[in-house]
Amino acid sequence: MEDLRFGVIGLGLRVSLAVAAHQPGRGSVVAAVCDTDPATLKEQAARFGDPVTTTDHRDLLRRDDLDAIIVMTPDDTHEEIAIACLEAGKAVYLEKPLAITVEGCDAVLRAARDTGTRLYVGHNMRHMGVVRLMRDIIARGDIGEPKTVWVRHFVSYGGDYYFKDWHADRSRTTGLLLQKAAHDLDVLHWLAGGYTTRVNALGDLALYGDLPRRAPGTPRPHGWLREFDWPPTSRRDLHHVVDVEDVSVMNMRLDNGVVAAYQQCHFTPDYWRNYTVIGTEGRLENFGDGPGDTVKVWNTGPTGYRDDCDIAYRVPQAQGSHGGADLDIVAEFRRFVREGGVTDTSPVAARMSVAAGYMATLSLRDGGAPYDVPPLDPELAAYFDGGQR
Repeated sequence: MEDLRFGVIGLGLRVSLAVAAHQPGRGSVVAAVCDTDPATLKEQAARFGDPVTTTDHRDLLRRDDLDAIIVMTPDDTHEEIAIACLEAGKAVYLEKPLAITVEGCDAVLRAARDTGTRLYVGHNMRHMGVVRLMRDIIARGDIGEPKTVWVRHFVSYGGDYYFKDWHADRSRTTGLLLQKAAHDLDVLHWLAGGYTTRVNALGDLALYGDLPRRAPGTPRPHGWLREFDWPPTSRRDLHHVVDVEDVSVMNMRLDNGVVAAYQQCHFTPDYWRNYTVIGTEGRLENFGDGPGDTVKVWNTGPTGYRDDCDIAYRVPQAQGSHGGADLDIVAEFRRFVREGGVTDTSPVAARMSVAAGYMATLSLRDGGAPYDVPPLDPELAAYFDGGQR
């Protein structure tokens, strides 16, 4: 079977995904690349042999020799570029989040349905070993029926990815309860088996609000994602616009009755995610979120505190970026481009994670007032749940 030919729009922080997709002779090649920065375009294009290069993404949409487009541009451009790709008849891999508003998400979904063009959303954490392990444990019934899920996101140096870049500007992301938490909200929904219907949130710009910023137009510092400062209050060279919150607590009620919470903090010395899922017959919790780390299950009792557990599972070893998730998600996308059908990464779930994060951000900025999450048009939901047939 001949390799699929991919075009890539955006060669920034997620270029590792494009590298994972470039597998000559093994299913897919990156045949054309686009970035608005000529220097970035020249530097990154060399990683893909001799691809077509352009600074205008519309050039890729006019090419008949591309089977699909991978979109990895800044969040505020997702809606416009994805719709243009879909209307051009190009199957789309759209990096998460689907869009930065609920209305934007629904516009992309409608475009995919109305054109009949295949849409895939890159929630790669659904392919991370720790997430799939936890979902398998729940599906086996080890902890009974899930009743509550708690997610604690310790961000540490990860804040540099956001506050030294355009992600710190709410006009381009809405906020980190959407941009960064979209991954975790999607995982939370997947583990709990439902979608958020009502939210409230509190938060603040507690760390990065008063730290030194760069002047507009100033490049990011050399080594900005290789050298990190401690304590966090010593950080500097932030983006010139910083108006998204860095400490937040979000509460959720899901449509199946599960009650859940998400917490994000950028003061922490460690960078990882901790999930706790409590069911009718026990609970699970992960300790570390990468290959070789552990998911523990407690399902006997009652007892007092105990450090041991009833069952311990090791997160499987994996190769490649994001704990092997990028290679796996590319493989699923290739299959989807060729065959269509239902995928583990769901456009409906992608929309619902954005909707929850968006409404939580409104709540946070409204003193914690509760907000209902707008439901998705049932006809759209049915189209995507049916595999976009």
